[in-house]
Parts: sequence; structure tokens; C-alpha cells
Amino acid sequence: MPPTVLNVAFDAADPYALASFWSKVMQAPLADDDFPGDPVASIVLPTGLQLYFQVVPEPKTVKNRVHICLRPDVLRDEEVTRLLDLGATIVDDRRTPRPGEDGGWVVFADPEGNEFCLLRSPGEPHP
Repeated sequence: MPPTVLNVAFDAADPYALASFWSKVMQAPLADDDFPGDPVASIVLPTGLQLYFQVVPEPKTVKNRVHICLRPDVLRDEEVTRLLDLGATIVDDRRTPRPGEDGGWVVFADPEGNEFCLLRSPGEPHP
């Protein structure tokens, strides 16, 4: 039997603050025992996958080698607005297709600079 992915870990300067942002993004609560100043924080998603945030002393300096891709259950542009309101920033907007791409995502950065993508919602037409 293959291994199961337990969590996706984020290095963070402030695990609680970053987990709070992701809690709002994923609309899932932080663990009951997470508090400001804790060296770790986590969010258990309905699928059982956990987003785990751990304090590290060094800041993020380069592009992520692994990132999360999100597929919204509302129109992508509605979710873009919600994520911006939560404090995400757009790194690269690829909603307009380039040659060889399906043109369906926006690259964001969370408050600590970790990149993540937002794809089109299911059934949303290709541009």
C-alpha cells in the first residue's frame, strides 16, 4: 500500500498568523490548541489533509519548489476578489491564455510570500 500524505508543511516567521490567513482561505478552523506565539499551528481540512505551519528563523528568499493549487467552487474571479480581500497578492495573472497554455490560473503569494495557484472552477469555460 502506498504512503498517505499527512500534511503540507509551511515554514513561517509567525505560524499562528500565517495559519490564520490559510484558515480563512480554506474556510477551515485552526486546531483548538493553537494560539498566538506558538511555534506551530495547523488546520485539518475536511479531506483529512493537514496544513502545518512551523516557525523557522530564516525568511523566505526564493520561489517555492512546491506549491498548492486551489480549485474554487465559485467563479474564479469571485475567488480572486475574496483572496485579495484576505491579504493575498497576485504574483502572476494567467487568466488570459498564452500559446500552449489553457489560461486558467492566477498565481498568488500569501502574507509570508509563499506562492499558490487558483485555477478555474469546475465547468467554468476556457477563455
